[in-house]
Amino acid sequence: MLPTVRQVLATQVLASAEPEILAAAHQLDRPVRWIHPAEVSDIAHLLRGDELVMTTGSFLPVDDQGLGAYAESLAAAGAAGLLLELGRKWQEVPEALTNACAKVELLLVALHREVRFAEVTEQIGGLILEAQVEDLRAIDHVHETFTRLDLEASGPEDILAAVALSAGFPVVLETTRHQVIGFDSAGRNTSDILRDWTRRSRAAVLFGRTGYDRRKGWLMTVVGSRGDDWGRLVLMTDALPSRRDYVLLERAAGALVLHQMRTRARDSIERNTHTNLLADLRSGRPSPELALRCEAAQFPVQSRQFFAIGIRGRFPLEGSKQWPPSDVAMLLTSSARALGLPMIVGLDTDHVLGLASTPSDTSVDGVLRRLTRELGKSGGFVVACGEVVESIDQVFRTLIDARNILAATTDEDQRPWVTLADVHLRGLIHLLRDDERLNLFVRRELGPLVSYDARHGTELLELLSVVLQTPGGKAAAAKRLLLSRTVLYDRLARIEKVLGVSLDDPHIRTSLHVAVTAYSLFDDEASGRTLAP
Repeated sequence: MLPTVRQVLATQVLASAEPEILAAAHQLDRPVRWIHPAEVSDIAHLLRGDELVMTTGSFLPVDDQGLGAYAESLAAAGAAGLLLELGRKWQEVPEALTNACAKVELLLVALHREVRFAEVTEQIGGLILEAQVEDLRAIDHVHETFTRLDLEASGPEDILAAVALSAGFPVVLETTRHQVIGFDSAGRNTSDILRDWTRRSRAAVLFGRTGYDRRKGWLMTVVGSRGDDWGRLVLMTDALPSRRDYVLLERAAGALVLHQMRTRARDSIERNTHTNLLADLRSGRPSPELALRCEAAQFPVQSRQFFAIGIRGRFPLEGSKQWPPSDVAMLLTSSARALGLPMIVGLDTDHVLGLASTPSDTSVDGVLRRLTRELGKSGGFVVACGEVVESIDQVFRTLIDARNILAATTDEDQRPWVTLADVHLRGLIHLLRDDERLNLFVRRELGPLVSYDARHGTELLELLSVVLQTPGGKAAAAKRLLLSRTVLYDRLARIEKVLGVSLDDPHIRTSLHVAVTAYSLFDDEASGRTLAP
């Protein structure tokens, strides 16, 4: 791992120069890629980022505007900091330079004793090269580890364990809908890692396929092949990630994709057949040929009643099994077989859909009780049930119901199964989620607040959502948010000012409650496309 500014300043050659931190001390733990002696004022265009710039200031401007422009150019180029040796031009660092560096968050260090720049470059350069060689060794070890895991056809638990062991940080595997399907706590408290995961994950910003959110301290990479992305891998770091961490996470994502491909291959014959049948049935255009295909799959369609269920693993608790969708599908299939229940089971992104066929006089509630009891022997699941239909021509309705109800159901719902009557407003909003009018409504209600958060790095939208959805009013919300009432009231006043509304108006609260509920059901891509400033 590259040395940090703090470590560089602690070396003998620089420590003897009596360094003094004058601005942006919070940048001391930033990595240093190189140290660059420079006695010119237009050095910025030669920098690549993460360099320490050393100068005596001999050729720097003396006016406040010029010093400000110099600091801004270094910060824009991504410099790790500026080391200014006193004695040649200045006996004290100009106040204008200190203020300019503080404004752009550029680390400024004054060296009170003369130092040989060549000796600094030689010593620090050697330190950096040693770190780079060590990084290459570590990266080779990462590739060796995951090559072995690939050859052993290791599953997600082994892959995530290897990441946590190598990085020393917790790692979480989630779906594109922010459902946790795997994690390794790296010895940390599980509740600290997973608590309120969906909200926290939605707030994390990822540009490109791999990136680091400094505010959250999360290194993230997309899992899947381009055009078929199905998840995200999150490494929860305590410090700026190294090059090795990036390689580690991307290599793990590749291993997870390979595992998924193998799993699909092992289960491909029956699962692909069932998935294709469900897709055709959901289209609402059944045909005699489709009915024959169902019968050939040992799924009776004559004189029967049908109901669909959507199922996913609950948010995993400490010590509980983590259920990827492929495993849920196999469990549902085996549970239905154990009960003698004809069922078509298919995968649908981050959940599983099943379509059951029973005689017309069978109690569906009784079947569901037995099925959920059988599933409960293996773990906790969220089960959504569509309405019962009497004809294969109407099966598309129960399939769509089950999918929408599941999407609108939270993991906190402890009922054995959930129906459309149980999801209330979230169910209605989810049914309307693709309606442009709903999109425009959410933009009108929340757009200014989303823009404000993006500009100022605040999380007022998340705070508003918690306040509106917490029973017990502001006092209960303050307790849940771990804020004092004074701080909460101040932030609510800021929200009212940004939105131009009064949160004491019940009609306004209802409107905003609907808007934040709808916003929470949008996926990240849709949210960004709809409400980004």
